[in-house]
Amino acid sequence: MDKAYVTTPFGRRAMSLGMLASQQLAETIEPGISKNKWKLFRAICEARQALGVTDRALTVLDALLTFYPVDELSEDHRLIVFPSNAQLSIRARGMTGATLRRHLAGLVDAGLILRKDSANGKRYARRGRAGEVEEAFGFSLAPLLARAAEIEALAAQAVADREHLRITKQRVTVCRRDIAKLIAAAIDEGVRGEWERITLMFRSMTAGLPRTPRIDELGPVLEEMELLREEIVNLLDTNIKTQKMNANESQTERHIQNSNPDSTYEFEPRFETKQGANSADHIGRQSAPLAEDRNISNSGGGAGGERGRRKALTSAKGGQLKSFPLGLVLRACPDVADYAPGGQIANWRDLMTAAVVIRSMLGVSPSAYQEACEVMGPENAAVAVACILERAEHINSAGGYLRDLTRKAERGEFGLGPMLMAALRANGGGEKRSA
Repeated sequence: MDKAYVTTPFGRRAMSLGMLASQQLAETIEPGISKNKWKLFRAICEARQALGVTDRALTVLDALLTFYPVDELSEDHRLIVFPSNAQLSIRARGMTGATLRRHLAGLVDAGLILRKDSANGKRYARRGRAGEVEEAFGFSLAPLLARAAEIEALAAQAVADREHLRITKQRVTVCRRDIAKLIAAAIDEGVRGEWERITLMFRSMTAGLPRTPRIDELGPVLEEMELLREEIVNLLDTNIKTQKMNANESQTERHIQNSNPDSTYEFEPRFETKQGANSADHIGRQSAPLAEDRNISNSGGGAGGERGRRKALTSAKGGQLKSFPLGLVLRACPDVADYAPGGQIANWRDLMTAAVVIRSMLGVSPSAYQEACEVMGPENAAVAVACILERAEHINSAGGYLRDLTRKAERGEFGLGPMLMAALRANGGGEKRSA
């Protein structure tokens, strides 16, 4: 680097290491590079926050660029402009002298311009006999050219972040509207469910949003709101399916029976009476048909036939409960991984295996867990057990609590969404501990 180029400020202005670094950077301009000064200025405006400059400082920079004789910034033309404060103030929309000096200092501190002061602090150019500028003192625009690639990258990132924020705001607005109208429709139609609790949960999500939220504030709220919306839609769908099934029953006046003895699903199989039976080894084995498990009479008569009809109806309804991503479950319930094979959960089979161990550890009877599997589905029953594990110290009877959830699921009044969100908030977003 040319040591003669290193200059210190005139007067009482102190020299700083940042100024020295900017001068060294200005000497690293690639030979032959040139940039349109107005396109570069637009990029600086886009990346204003990342560069740490104010809008008034950009007004001063705009005025400085007007004193550069051509549109292309390059080393072929001297990168130093030397306007007086009076002329600079006029082109800066009449900015006062004190304000002008303050924002010029801000541009220097941000590393966008350099001072090249003369011996007496005046700005001027020394010309040769032919009238060409031999040496000039004023403000150097060399840092703009040296940092052009960095500035353009910062501008592109700022544009992408702004677009992401705009799209996220739109999604939050649509989701808020959907949830509010779906809750209103459910209450107007008399759909059974814990709508008061869901409404309070929805209000708590929106109450914490600031007037001008950042993207890191909107993201978690949007995730929770979309999860709540899915749960509400699931409850409404369950209600619609139940109404259709009841209408078909009243028209045909026939009992609903399980007519598909070949259906299978993966969950803890038919439990032995013995509490300590190692039933986890049998996960994936074909389960007995529901009609056979519950001794449903094919004729459908008597009290036993009525119980079988209710169970078959519940199974058909419970199978429609919303399933949630395994990653979300593990974030909400990280403790479940401690009971999985090898201490890690890689798939739903691992989760259901862990649920069998937790069921036994919490003292939940085999019949209570099997009934939950039949009503909710094996995956959802395992998720419910994982959520109960997270709140085990607050629950007196895990088995009774699971039976209560199963009865609510039978009536279409229970969904896993609010339960998972409560666990997610309690764990501060959760850390996924599985593979």
